[in-house]
Amino acid sequence: MFVSEALGLSRHAGRKLEEKNILRRAFIPHPFFSDVIEALRFDRKFGEIEEGSLVAKTVNGVRVVRGFPKIRRALTLKPTIRKHFEKEVAVEEKMNGYNVRIARFGKNLYAMTRRGYICPYTTEKARELVNPDFFKDHPNLVLCCEAVGEESPFVPKSLYGIERLDFFVFDIREERTNTPLSIEEKIRLCEEYGLKYAPLLGVFDVRTAHEEVREIIERLGREGREGVVMKDPEMRLEPLKYTTSETNAGDLRYAFRYFNDYGKDFMFSRIVREGFQSFEFNESEEEFRERCLRLGMAILEPMVRSIREVAEGGKVVERVRLRFREFEVMNLFLEHMRSTGVDFEVADIRKDGGEIVIWIERIMRSTTDKIRNHLEGNPW
Repeated sequence: MFVSEALGLSRHAGRKLEEKNILRRAFIPHPFFSDVIEALRFDRKFGEIEEGSLVAKTVNGVRVVRGFPKIRRALTLKPTIRKHFEKEVAVEEKMNGYNVRIARFGKNLYAMTRRGYICPYTTEKARELVNPDFFKDHPNLVLCCEAVGEESPFVPKSLYGIERLDFFVFDIREERTNTPLSIEEKIRLCEEYGLKYAPLLGVFDVRTAHEEVREIIERLGREGREGVVMKDPEMRLEPLKYTTSETNAGDLRYAFRYFNDYGKDFMFSRIVREGFQSFEFNESEEEFRERCLRLGMAILEPMVRSIREVAEGGKVVERVRLRFREFEVMNLFLEHMRSTGVDFEVADIRKDGGEIVIWIERIMRSTTDKIRNHLEGNPW
């Protein structure tokens, strides 16, 4: 198997990989992916190989793009920063989008989502927006980006003022080893090749960093932004993330809108974050009440909206707007969505100049059925 050979696995490890049925198809063969002959992704972690890692047989040989490591979360600032980092901590904005890795295979750029799929929509956008000269000069590096904007198939957001979709680099890593470049080197390369990158909000002394980070978190929260990622400037240590209260509430609002389609762990963890943040920020009674109201509204308001929609004969759906240059790529993306198990309907398609704009309604079948079941009188 070319995967075992590419990763240098022993015969025993190769058999284990097959027995555990970890490998999955990573793309739909199509001329749009002309440089890729075959590609498999890791559906789960295997030894040191991260979930979402991709092994692709390309026109230029076998390529390995490691999955993006999961970033652990800090629930407290002061003790965690002091315990985890050494002298300094760099604080970057954690942008609210979906995780993408961009690499070059053969003549073209390819964009992989966190789970290791080569996504047609994201790949088309990468080829439009990302300077390919970066990969001519650095063929063994991967751009780790947050894809953000209103025309996102996964996390549509308007808060950045991006009507379509754009990429912001947060890491540059070596393809096979997953070793990250330092923050200084990442920024230098991004500026050299005209790549946008997640804002660096400051580099602070570990002894007092919690005070600066708290001020940043409160400001980002007022602006409706997601939070921060705290990093060792040399990227020798694992980064940590920390989110704003407003983002926790926003996540809960989304989850309770589609409450039966999202796991209880998703909801519970965000409520726990709120408890630790409220404690550490030593809130006044008024601030605490505001947090409680924000949290309660985030839980009940979207759920009641979903119940009302089903009671009126409708379905609970998530509506997204996407834009394509070619009908062929649009149809390939719709096939990709179906192959990954997404239940959706195309609500509308229009021409906008030389582009195709499509509205997709993702049907939250489980939540819709659950609500209907209870409205008909069936017990929990």
